[in-house]
This record gives sequence, C-alpha cells and structure tokens, in this order.
Amino acid sequence: MLKQRTLKSLTRAVGVGLHSGQRVEMTLRPAAPNTGIVFRRVDLPVPVDIPVRFDSVSETRMASTISPGGQPGGPKVQTIEHLMSACAGLGLDNLYVDITADEVPILDGSSASFVFLLQSAGIELQNAPKRFLKVTKTVEVREGEGARLIWARLEPHHGFKLTFQIDFNHPAVDATGQEVTFDMGSGRYKQEIARARTFGFTKDVEAMRSRGLTLGGSMDNAIVIDDYRVLNSDGLRYDDEIAKHKILDAIGDLYIAGAPLLAAYTSFRGGHALNNKLLRALLSDAGAYEYVTFEDETRAPSGFTELAPAW
Repeated sequence: MLKQRTLKSLTRAVGVGLHSGQRVEMTLRPAAPNTGIVFRRVDLPVPVDIPVRFDSVSETRMASTISPGGQPGGPKVQTIEHLMSACAGLGLDNLYVDITADEVPILDGSSASFVFLLQSAGIELQNAPKRFLKVTKTVEVREGEGARLIWARLEPHHGFKLTFQIDFNHPAVDATGQEVTFDMGSGRYKQEIARARTFGFTKDVEAMRSRGLTLGGSMDNAIVIDDYRVLNSDGLRYDDEIAKHKILDAIGDLYIAGAPLLAAYTSFRGGHALNNKLLRALLSDAGAYEYVTFEDETRAPSGFTELAPAW
C-alpha cells in the first residue's frame, strides 16, 4: 500500500512575511492520518484552524491566501504557496502549521528552507492509504486575448508533470529560460525546483508598497530586477530561475486541492489566481476527476513510492 506521510517530530522557523513585513514564528507538527494540512492561527484570542482546501482560498493577489470557508475578512494566512510546494515535493499529506501572524515567513524566497525544515524533522509513513486526485478529462481556463492572453490546463496523466511558459517582455527576463517542464516523479524537486526564488521589479515596488504589499521584501529573499538587469550580487541560482519559480508556485497552488494531483499541468503566463480558478473548474465537474489509492505500490506512478531522503 502506498501510505500517507507526516513528520516524525516538530520543527520551528522564525522570519518575516514578504508582504506584511511582520515577524512570525511558525511551528510544524505531525498530524494524524486523513488530517490534511491545517494552518492554526495561535496568535488570536481563540486559536483558529484553517484547513487547506481549494475553496479555502480567499485572495490570490500576489500570493495564495486562505481563510475559514474562503471568507474574505475572516482570519487568514497568506503566502502559503512556498510551504505547500515543499510539502508536495516531499509527499507530506498530514501536518499542523502553528503560526503567530497572518503570513507564512518568506525565509529565502524559495521553498528550499521549508524542505530543509521538514526533512530535519523526519518523514514518517502512516498506516493509511495515500489518496490522489486523478484528472480524468482535460480542464482548461483562459483569460484575456492577444497580448493579454493567459491560460492553464490539466490533462489526464499517470503521474504529475508540469510545464510553464513565461512571457514578460523584459530584457533581463528574456535572457533567461522561458519554458520549464518538470516531472515530480523524477525525485529531483529539491535539486531542480526548490531553490528558485520569488522575484520582483523595481518599477513596481512603490505601487505595491502603497497597497501594503512586499513590505518585507529584499534582496535577501527575492530576485530584484530593474529595467535592464538582475540586481542581486550573486545573480541567478538557475539559468531559468524565474520560470522555475513559477513551477514552484504552481506546485504549491495545486496542492491546495487537498490531495496530490495525477495530471499534466500546462500554463502560459498564469499565476495564483488562474491556478485556483483551474482547481475550482476541475472540482466543479464531477466527471473530470476521481480519488484513487494504490493498494499495490507497483501500480503507482514511477517515483511516488520512495520516501524523500534525509537532507
């Protein structure tokens, strides 16, 4: 049987929120089978649990934000996608995330620090079958036309493969890889995707900060790009780091479904909002998906049966 996974012990991190700029403490704890991933706002007078589900998403402006029942104005946790991406990359099904503010710490701007934290705590198999969300027919969402067109698609696939194409029409970004395909069954999430950092443009900083965004952003936790070049002294971690970060985000956004996908995902210029719209389109069509388990591990997709190695 392909089993569910949680942590062996708890682990902690302290940092700042990318958008809020607030100091935040986060504790990652084991959870029982079939719990899923649950964020817990422990800073509130009465702690509030927010289970990760596609319909818990209440905001997708620059990040994925969840609230109880997806209600705007309720207690929230924002910028969950990098941690969710790390959980997907390591195959973690059940986890409590205790948090002392309304935003997951940005750490170094990638998911590599979360991978390190999770693997340091250890990963434990649980005596319950791992449940997958299998896409059984193609679902696509599109917005805009011409130069403004963006789209994302899920197709049936025995595994989980992602392809992302960027198009920023910017000299520094155009000089990097524009399209990335990554197969989660390769077992190379940590090496090929996890270190890709979030990015931003200096021309947008003033407008974003006036809207209460990127207040905690710096070259310590983001790729910063002016009109012509990358400003970080150490340059890029991958030749195609910007496209790979979009893959990293998509892995996290799609894991908000509440179960790992069996599908091929393709997107052109998509983002958090389109990814959630795609999940909602999928899960609103009962004929487009089914939940499956693998009592016989040999029938599972290649690469999904092995525990992630220790860091």
